[in-house]
Amino acid sequence: MRIAVSGSIATDHLTVFPGRFADQLVPSQLHHVSLSFLVDDLEVRRGGVAANIAFGLGGLGLAPLLIGAVGTDFGPYEVVLKEQGVDTSGVLVSGERQTARFMCTTDQDANQIAAFYAGAMAEARDIDLTTLIGNAAPDARPDLVLIAPNDPEAMLRHTRQCRELGIPFAADPSQQLARLDGTQVRDLVDGARWLFTNEYEAALLLERTGWTRDDVLDRVGTWITTLGSHGARAECADGTTLRVPAVPDVPVVDPTGVGDAFRAGFLAATARGLALKAAVRLGCSVAAEVIRTVGSQSYDAAADRLLANLTAAYGTDAAEEIAPYLAVVTREGGDSS
Repeated sequence: MRIAVSGSIATDHLTVFPGRFADQLVPSQLHHVSLSFLVDDLEVRRGGVAANIAFGLGGLGLAPLLIGAVGTDFGPYEVVLKEQGVDTSGVLVSGERQTARFMCTTDQDANQIAAFYAGAMAEARDIDLTTLIGNAAPDARPDLVLIAPNDPEAMLRHTRQCRELGIPFAADPSQQLARLDGTQVRDLVDGARWLFTNEYEAALLLERTGWTRDDVLDRVGTWITTLGSHGARAECADGTTLRVPAVPDVPVVDPTGVGDAFRAGFLAATARGLALKAAVRLGCSVAAEVIRTVGSQSYDAAADRLLANLTAAYGTDAAEEIAPYLAVVTREGGDSS
């Protein structure tokens, strides 16, 4: 099964504030907040939701197609992705803008305040899936396209083109829910094989669309909601609901990219035919590796580490169920920069 990932490609500028954001907020002054945080560390890392997910899929032995827009500064980043097994032929290089940048500060409670500069991402709307995918040879045509956060017009266009081409798609509007109106969110979600959100985004999605939870489930195959330290929940239209706990006792170094890693693990599992519960478990196992490291592409996706997480969280039988599907993972997802 071949997976294409359409979405943002960015550079992450990650800083750490040694205190708590909440301690700096004065309730009576929230109508005109003006704050500056003196941070201790700065890490510049590769990121972007689509690139993070594609990196994870590549590290798990798949060969995902990455679709997005970047600047002329993308060269060194592209080398790393190709070494990870990512097909970058779907990446548009802008001649006018730099690659997008994500600027994030994390406090000691793992709360985050972030800003995102779109840059070249604004040109992702110019990528035509009909040309890129529709004319591809049958063996190069993806079996699933994940529509991740991106330029809103690109998200809408690529979703529409998946429907026109008859290619199953997964919806991951996440960070862009704040920018999208109800009609746009409904268009992105309706008909998705998989819908990904975190718990807050799930509530925001319902508010934006005006749908009930049952309305959403009537329109998607399965709704996957990540629950942070509590793991993840999967809900199906037939009424099936399962909860999978997170891997326990994982030191939280940096939460950036954890949700992207979960998606990579989950989609890699489903691509290899694993059942829903096993796929959620593998997603949680990969997510546990990311949260141990700084940056979203610095983790080790080696099979032995993932199986150790699975054993610790879900038992030997669960690890043994997934082990054969990890046998193809020969790369180690360490930082190649």
